[in-house]
Amino acid sequence: MKTLITNAHIISPGIDIVGGSVLMEGKLITGVYPAGMTPESDKIIDIKGNMILPGFIDIHSHGAGGCDTCDCEIESIRKIADCKMKEGVTSWLPTTLTLGTNTLADVCRTVKQYAASPNGAKTPGIHLEGPYINPRQCGAQNPAFVRPADMEEVQMLSDIFPVSLITLAPETPGAMDFIAEASAAGITCSAGHSAASYDDFLTAKAAGLKHLTHFCNQMSAQHHREIGLVGSGMVDGDIKIELICDKIHLCPDMLKLTFANKDARQLLLVTDSLACSWMPDGPSSLGGLPIFVSGGVARLESGNLAGSTLHFAKGLQNVQEVTGLALSDIVRCSSLNQAESLGLTGLGKIAPGYTADMVVLESNFDTLQTYIDGELRYEA
Repeated sequence: MKTLITNAHIISPGIDIVGGSVLMEGKLITGVYPAGMTPESDKIIDIKGNMILPGFIDIHSHGAGGCDTCDCEIESIRKIADCKMKEGVTSWLPTTLTLGTNTLADVCRTVKQYAASPNGAKTPGIHLEGPYINPRQCGAQNPAFVRPADMEEVQMLSDIFPVSLITLAPETPGAMDFIAEASAAGITCSAGHSAASYDDFLTAKAAGLKHLTHFCNQMSAQHHREIGLVGSGMVDGDIKIELICDKIHLCPDMLKLTFANKDARQLLLVTDSLACSWMPDGPSSLGGLPIFVSGGVARLESGNLAGSTLHFAKGLQNVQEVTGLALSDIVRCSSLNQAESLGLTGLGKIAPGYTADMVVLESNFDTLQTYIDGELRYEA
């Protein structure tokens, strides 16, 4: 069946069409048309001039709606995936914590079960955040489970369900060899929870490092005699960096600085959302550590930030408001960059031949509709 989404403000990387139309057939987009062109279709959906963008890809999300990936329960994964879909996220990487091997294996089994019959956002793989991190940079991760990088462990986990992305500290013993081996196996490696120097960064990059996790948070700071990972992210033209754009993990001025100095092709919007996302303020937990949410900000008892309650579309809105850049210039940071980096073909654009994963947003960036594989899966 051919479905035409019409009266649409189409925003995709390098594209801004007011009053356009998008034609879908099956799971694919088969045509994108300017105002005035209305191809034949079996069904017409008028979105009344609202924005339609490529579906968001959240590569760093621990939970939402009171549920955590590491609950190891299928209903928790379903709840998180449903919340993500309501944010306009069409694919996400369930993100783990620094926990024991058995728990991580249970996470993989649970996500595999969900992927067999998804009700919300798709799960192409898992993001292991830890346990191969620097114990001096744990942040909200549990130091009791920190351990050296172990490719045998990762291979065992990936045999259950694909590990797509790993956050680790490259300066820790054995990490450089691990990065080379994991990269050769098709797993994207990202530096985070790390005290790495610039020299460490260069060595890790040569071994295959591709990302920096939640940029500026729990990583070696920039100094005028040692630029650390923050400076590495700014000066390097290849490394991709995750940005939590809630104006808390990165203040507005830091967002301006980052977008002014980094090519948009190297920026990855993420939420780093926790179980307390989509929930009221109050007590919660993360990996067995107590946290408290006040004013939508999640912190440990120590005062350290502990992930976010950010909804994905609001992060994109924050970027546009802070930088003043056109959405057609920054929208690639919400999906296409993630897809290209992880090898997810056919995602991240509204263009013929691409999967019909799309989100319809109001001018205030509230989600009105989410399309996954050409189906209207959520409507406000």
